Formats: sequence, C-alpha cells, structure tokens
Amino acid sequence: MNMENSVKISGLSFSYGEKKIFDSLDLVIPAEGITAVSGASGCGKTTLLRMIAGLEKADCGQIEAPPSEEIAFMFQEDRLLPGVTAAKQLKIAVPDCDASRWLETVGLKGEEKTLPDKLSGGMRRRLALARTLCFSKGKKLVILDEPFAGVDPARIRELMPLIRKLDIPVIMSAHTEEALALADRVLELRPVSSS
Repeated sequence: MNMENSVKISGLSFSYGEKKIFDSLDLVIPAEGITAVSGASGCGKTTLLRMIAGLEKADCGQIEAPPSEEIAFMFQEDRLLPGVTAAKQLKIAVPDCDASRWLETVGLKGEEKTLPDKLSGGMRRRLALARTLCFSKGKKLVILDEPFAGVDPARIRELMPLIRKLDIPVIMSAHTEEALALADRVLELRPVSSS
C-alpha cells in the first residue's frame, strides 16, 4: 500500500450550526486506486470531499492531502456553462486537450457541438466527468462527488475501469451498487450519534 501522499485525517470535527457532522474522525486513505465514500444522506460525504480539497474548513483536526492546485475536483452539481458546446466545455478547462477523445471515453461521441440543455441528465453528468478527467492530467488526486448521479448501471460499469486507467488516486462519493462493487475500497461514513 502506497502511504506516500496518502490522505491522512486526524481528530476531524465539523458542525453545521447545531448539527454535528464529524466528531474526532480519524481516517487514512491510501494514495492508490479508487476509494469510494459511502453512507446515508447527510452523513458528510460531500463535506468530507470538500474538506480534503481545501474547499471547506474543519472546526478542528488536521487533514494531510495534496494542495488544492494538485487536485482535480468534480462537484456534485454539473456546473456546465450554458450556451457552450460539449467540446468547448472541455477546451475552456484544458485548452490543449483532445476533447473528442475524452467525450468518446465517456460515451458522448458525436456530441461535440451539442449544448448542455440538449443533453439528458445522465449525459450532462458524463460531460462534467469528462471535463474533470481531462483536467486531471498532472494532478496528484482526483475527487469525484457523486459522479454517476443519473448514469445507468451499464454505463457505470464501463466508466469505472476508464477512471482506474488514469493511474491517479481517486476518492469518490457513491451510493450505486455498481460503483461500490468496482472500487478498490469502500469507506462507510456513519452519522454522528446525537447522544
């Protein structure tokens, strides 16, 4: 197991107002393969990913992770630019990327000139994934927040091996059986006891 560049979390505590999300959480996420973070809605999956990426600050505790500029992050929302074609979405993020190849990788071949509002929800999600994967070149960590929302199971089984081929550590939140089964490890977050 590669411990160099592993994400190490110690004594992490965080609350949204009166709601405690984490209470002295300790975790080590290996810097290899795909780690899926699972758990019930509201248990802190998105919050944890955002903290690892440096987008959210803990109340207390420590997170050792690559700096934010060395992380490719896919948000839970698609965050696609309206009125901008699928290929251009990728080119804006990474001007020298092979947009057609990345779109084909996620099953969007032939959609280069399609606008986001003409794509289905699952297709928009895959476009956002393609943009993140394209942006991941040279990064030390890829974080994907619910990358398969609205994506059918057969497509998830196709995409997981492609994500693995990046040869960059991946941390993703997921709840689908297909994604969890194909991950190298699953970390299940549990709600903090109110007692």
